[in-house]
Amino acid sequence: MTVLAQQVSPPLVLEPDTASPRSPRVWPQRAFTGLLVVAPVAAAALLLSPALSDRFAWPDILIAAVFYVAVGHGVTIGFHRLFTHRSFEARRPLKIALALLGSLSLQGSLIGWVAEHRRHHMFTERPGDPHSPTRPSTQRFGRLRGLAHAHVGWLFEAGNAPPTRFAPDLLADRDLVIIDRLFVPCSIITLALPFGLGYALTGRFTGAVALFLWAGVLRVGLLHHVTWATNSLCHAFGRRPFDTRDESRNIAPLALVSMGESWHNAHHAFPSMARHGVDRHQLDTSALLIRLFERMNWATRVRWPDSSRLAVRRVAALPTAQPSGLTP
Repeated sequence: MTVLAQQVSPPLVLEPDTASPRSPRVWPQRAFTGLLVVAPVAAAALLLSPALSDRFAWPDILIAAVFYVAVGHGVTIGFHRLFTHRSFEARRPLKIALALLGSLSLQGSLIGWVAEHRRHHMFTERPGDPHSPTRPSTQRFGRLRGLAHAHVGWLFEAGNAPPTRFAPDLLADRDLVIIDRLFVPCSIITLALPFGLGYALTGRFTGAVALFLWAGVLRVGLLHHVTWATNSLCHAFGRRPFDTRDESRNIAPLALVSMGESWHNAHHAFPSMARHGVDRHQLDTSALLIRLFERMNWATRVRWPDSSRLAVRRVAALPTAQPSGLTP
């Protein structure tokens, strides 16, 4: 991915590290990761049981949706399109706001997240990709095991994307270094805030627990699985309107909940583009918000799709797709 490589300074000359397997994370880290995977299931079971009197209320679901949309766009616009791929430049208040919102997702610290994702683009579906779904064709249940690894299995392995090599530009930004160090406080706030809000609105402990489960645990779990689905499902199923060197694909039904991230084939074809749903009728709320930020002069130097550039990479078998018209 030469476009991505040009965005990282100094230039990276990397070879996949296949000499030895990555060492496992220490057990406390593995236990915490396992808790993140299991907790949403336990929360759903509690909400479906009669043990919690306030287990189902439309205000709780609405508040959870607001949290999901706000934090989710912090990941898709901030962590992904701004900090990883430099799809636009943000004024300092917007930069800080997006970094903090993304840090409420419990998907890891900002700089670590960016480093892992840049490594994914550097070695997509090859040795060195942190969450590649590919497996040797001779391996038993290889496809299924590859999907499981790309979805959650890779989380239990030690990271192999040193920020000094993959995110030196972020390490040079004092604001982002401070926010990266605030990962633990942000992780506490993202769960404590729904609990406190629930108690303030209902005046009951059970009301606080209910909103904690809806807008805290379940909201975090849903966003996790949607993000992980981009790593797994979007490299195995769906359409490939653009020619790439990998199996990245578009999955339209995930576009709304992923806030435009599931137009993954276009993203791998043009990593630095601010809009992933580059064709007409492809919903991309992240791009719509970036457009709004641009009009408010909060975002500048936005890299919008260009029809001539899209045409160069478009698969000839799909000539009828139309550009989205977002090019300024």
